[in-house]
Amino acid sequence: ARATPVADAHAQLAHLDPHGAARLRPTDSTRVARALEVVRSTGRPLHEWQSERIGGIGGEIALSALILLPDRQWLGERIDRRFREMVDTGRTEVAALLGRTDVPPDAPVLRAIGVAEIGQVLRGEIDLEQAEAMGALATRQYAKRQYTWFRRQPPPTWHRNDATETNVLVEYFETKCLQ
Repeated sequence: ARATPVADAHAQLAHLDPHGAARLRPTDSTRVARALEVVRSTGRPLHEWQSERIGGIGGEIALSALILLPDRQWLGERIDRRFREMVDTGRTEVAALLGRTDVPPDAPVLRAIGVAEIGQVLRGEIDLEQAEAMGALATRQYAKRQYTWFRRQPPPTWHRNDATETNVLVEYFETKCLQ
């Protein structure tokens, strides 16, 4: 479903699950694909599953939230290192993906950070070093948006922590969040 153009997927969903198709925007590729996957794999529309609320998170749950907001310089260095590693290990897979003709241009996977940059390398528009720098910058910008959202949106009862060491975070979560 995710490799199908969103208009075609929405048309298929309208045939298999008219109620679900009517609830979703025809351009919402993620939700249309998910609804289509559910009805194809289970034979039942997503709204039927959602109305049952049996098991899973349908009942009561206890939630403890911990927002991690590490030092930005530390995070930036980690993003740079991790993005280089991702390019080194995933470059071949991205090249294969971009070479496929059955992936529509509006597929969500093509919007992932780094995919467009690798595409530019493959077309000879930029070199690999530039792609790594551009992808890392895009990742840092994404992280900045997340920082902003997490500082302003969640309720003040959600715990926030700037630790970067796993053992410190586990101890904090156990003592502060699970009380």
